[in-house]
Amino acid sequence: MPAGAESRAAARKEPPAPYLPVTRPSIDEATIAGVVEVLRSGWITSGPMVKQFEAELSSYLGGRRVRTVSSGTGALELALAIAGVQPGDEVITTPLTWVATANVVVRAAARPVFVDIDPATRNIDLDRVEEAITDRTRALLPVDLAGLPVDRDRLYEIADRHRLRVIEDAAQSMGSTWKGRRIGSFGDLACFSFHANKNLTTAEGGCLVLNDDAEALRCERLRLQGVIRFPDGEQEVEVAGAKLNMTDIAARIGIGQLAHLDTFIARRRALAEHYFACVDRELGCELPIPDFAAANWHMFQVLLPLDRMTESRGDFIRAMHERGIGVGVHYPALHLFKLYRHLGWRPGQFPNAERVGRSMVTLPLFPAMTEADVERVCTALQDTLHRCLR
Repeated sequence: MPAGAESRAAARKEPPAPYLPVTRPSIDEATIAGVVEVLRSGWITSGPMVKQFEAELSSYLGGRRVRTVSSGTGALELALAIAGVQPGDEVITTPLTWVATANVVVRAAARPVFVDIDPATRNIDLDRVEEAITDRTRALLPVDLAGLPVDRDRLYEIADRHRLRVIEDAAQSMGSTWKGRRIGSFGDLACFSFHANKNLTTAEGGCLVLNDDAEALRCERLRLQGVIRFPDGEQEVEVAGAKLNMTDIAARIGIGQLAHLDTFIARRRALAEHYFACVDRELGCELPIPDFAAANWHMFQVLLPLDRMTESRGDFIRAMHERGIGVGVHYPALHLFKLYRHLGWRPGQFPNAERVGRSMVTLPLFPAMTEADVERVCTALQDTLHRCLR
């Protein structure tokens, strides 16, 4: 090779592609400027931006009453209280979810009762719910995993027949629909999360969708220490509330995000469709249900063919990370955590949730991605699995 050729070849080498995270929020300059205005206003806790955000969320959800809170977990906590869940009651839910879904039940001194998932939808198996209902069951707490809605017709048919409240853990399904109706625009109590990784973010935050003025008023009191304020400055406290109010800073982010939510979801759906076109079926990965109408595609999750792999899921994740691609785990089957084993749950009780929980990985999906990014992920997925398949 002529002198200097190696250095010239090295100079021509393409730089490494930037790291591709599992998710990244899209926040426009107008929203950033709006947050600056809030900071300069001097009113940075709950105030006019919170009221505006709640009004816009209500409009988006068909005029239902909406109250914002500091997190999706906070929305679940308030929903349990408003639904009348008492110590010793039972709440039926799924073991394949973020642990907050069950933790709030435990913190209410009630008992989470798990029902295995449908392996196709990865949501709670509604055909198994009724066998878990007892005279202590107070509520059903389904989760729309990755934004794919639970069958609302079947869910409410069961709840109505057994006279149970429904607390929808819709943390992941803002903008999803059931038979053309937005999740949260109908039904009982619906809880949304606006965490940084959600389709609509306020950095941290959430909201609770309620049925009537009485529930909305109770929510307002419970989210801020139970305080009742009177025009003459006097106060009263009748119930021990919490500290769960949203700030105006967070609300202003949410106002900007809500204006783009449908566009974000459309982009996510397009990227999900490209994943289906690009993933090599010969790899043996199980893909999600290709529901491009109802799901908001909060996450794109595949199940690894662990029975054919010579390496673990952790090894796979590390190898993808070395290729500059983030991979998430959402979620381990939570009844296997020590806390829930101490409450009497044990391995083997929910085989579908356990299999999915140990083999599922979340691939990058967010609105700013390109089709080329999806192709890069799929190439890395193929190369990594080919290396470790038997």
